[in-house]
Amino acid sequence: MFKKIIGLAFAFVVALSFTTQSTSHANDIKGHQMVNELTYWSNLGVIRPDSKGNYNPNRAVTRGEFASYITRALQLPASSTYTFKDLKAGSELTLEIQAAAGSNILSGYPDGTFRPNEKITRQHMAALLQKALRYSNVPLDGQPLTFKDNNKISDQFKPAVATNVYYNIIRGSHTAKGVFFEPQGNATIAHAAAFLYRMNSTIQNFAVNDNGGNTGPIETPAPNPNVYYVGTVSKGTIEKNPTVYFSYDQAEAALNSSGSNLILKGDKIIKMSAGIASAADTKANTTTVYTDKNFTKLLSYASEGSQFKYIGSNDEYAIVQLADTKGYAKIDEVTLTPTSLIKGQDFYFVEGGYLTHRTFNHISQKYNWDYVISEAPAFMQRGVNYYSQDGVNFYSDIFLTKKVGTYYPYFQFQSIRQHSNYTAAELDNIIMSLLVERQAIPTSPQYANAPTESRLIGMGALLKQVEAQYNVNALFILAAAMHESDYGVSKNALTKNNIFGIKVFDADPTLGEIYPSRDDSVMAFITRYVNLNYVPQAGAYAKGAAPGNKTSGMNVHYASDPFWGSKIAGHMFRMDNKFGKKDSKQAKLAFVTYENGHQVNVRTEPTTSSPIHFTFKAKYVGETGMFGYPVAIVEEIMGTDGYVWYKILSDDNPAAQYGWVRADLVQPIPEN
Repeated sequence: MFKKIIGLAFAFVVALSFTTQSTSHANDIKGHQMVNELTYWSNLGVIRPDSKGNYNPNRAVTRGEFASYITRALQLPASSTYTFKDLKAGSELTLEIQAAAGSNILSGYPDGTFRPNEKITRQHMAALLQKALRYSNVPLDGQPLTFKDNNKISDQFKPAVATNVYYNIIRGSHTAKGVFFEPQGNATIAHAAAFLYRMNSTIQNFAVNDNGGNTGPIETPAPNPNVYYVGTVSKGTIEKNPTVYFSYDQAEAALNSSGSNLILKGDKIIKMSAGIASAADTKANTTTVYTDKNFTKLLSYASEGSQFKYIGSNDEYAIVQLADTKGYAKIDEVTLTPTSLIKGQDFYFVEGGYLTHRTFNHISQKYNWDYVISEAPAFMQRGVNYYSQDGVNFYSDIFLTKKVGTYYPYFQFQSIRQHSNYTAAELDNIIMSLLVERQAIPTSPQYANAPTESRLIGMGALLKQVEAQYNVNALFILAAAMHESDYGVSKNALTKNNIFGIKVFDADPTLGEIYPSRDDSVMAFITRYVNLNYVPQAGAYAKGAAPGNKTSGMNVHYASDPFWGSKIAGHMFRMDNKFGKKDSKQAKLAFVTYENGHQVNVRTEPTTSSPIHFTFKAKYVGETGMFGYPVAIVEEIMGTDGYVWYKILSDDNPAAQYGWVRADLVQPIPEN
């Protein structure tokens, strides 16, 4: 059986390429002698344009470029059998060169280099083409050479040249003095396109004639990732219109004038009429959401597979909503799924009287485990699925248009400056009780020794000491440790005493700081993160002193998981609900708001004439305007200046535990 690169079934695309080239390529190959060959390979993504859309057909082709052309044309399998010391590990070019080397089509120099930027000679190109024919099981027949410069062809390359001449792949340069091969001459990109095209035809001829034409199905190459199509979804599959567009504007115009509802770049959907967006599988394992389409200022980020609300897109960016935050994500970092192709999505439901959340990973296409956040709000009914992008505004439909109610889970927006009512002994009892429960789960062997090995054992006294000294809620610290360290038995916890996932990044979960003791990890979490960068307004990531979501609170920047805040709140609620209900709804919660981006001053006394304690910086409050800085109100009085003032727990470091802010700049959270 012959290996194939372009099947007969692809002839339609070839014909289309040839017939549309005059209008499709308004670039430097228009009118070129080899425009058909160049267009053919550009349609298949074998030869690609530069950033300006030009192909530079008369430029000399390099060794690296020609190796990549062969790899793409033959769709060679990835290989790491051969490596070259002058290639950058992991780059696309390196992988393509390694694939060609692994298929025995090329080799490097004796010193272990490949020298990808050297111009390739015509005789060397002939050698690679001959090996490509051999790889495709084409007989390596030859023909006597009659070039005027035969004597200049190196002996080692003459068999390869003879094979290429036999199959009419390389014809030589015709001059008044005769036909010359010019073995040391440099072939151009246009020459490379022509030679590859003739090589492809040769391979196809042998494929069709193999065993009387009984070759089985013809393999269709992957679509060119640099051209555009319009299409529709029909019966669960995407149907692409075969017309190729060479710019997004062309495809968008076709979309608007036809019955199609999708634009694809290659096989990737980049625009749709309706559906769900999700964080794609990227090298960093996260997708970043920016304030602007030029990607200059970061708003937040989300772990791969996370769900976004889809608002719109083009070939450069997608406009998405993460929690109540609307922004721009690079189109390559987003996956778009049309409505009829959605296999699952995040939703909320009531189970046992509790608000329960089930999330869906849009990469693995599987649901994650359910977790309880809080008691269920009154407007929710058992047996009904609810949808929310921010965990506060709930809807009955997946497109978030039919709102059924608003509900703020208490612990998710409680200020972490609010002290817990649990004693050290009670916290130790909570820890041990939960560890024993985990140990009894038959499907979770990682907890077999949890009651004796967990790094959370005996934390009670430390938690209350830190709470008193640094004004950080003890139950919150414990919940964060439970969540980040899997109840103190994660590998980072047991081997590094790192119970908060400090410097454990999505791109490499094996990383993480090492601490002499568990207590050192706690102090690092409080002093270097919570009280330095995430809560005080002087901090780099200050978005509010609460677990929060991806618009308000620590979750905005602390974790890529969009539901880190609700999961921390869930831990706090479940502990409190089971062991005494001492902390729930102990404070009146509110958001500090502002008008037109103005800052809000917190005073040392309830009057505008008193010194400023600290200032809340202007903050994006989300598309609904509902997510300012979470605060806890301690007292309300009428000031001597005629304003109503709220005494609040201070977001600033523990030098002053309270501050005063005018009531007209604060929006109380409704009690559920």
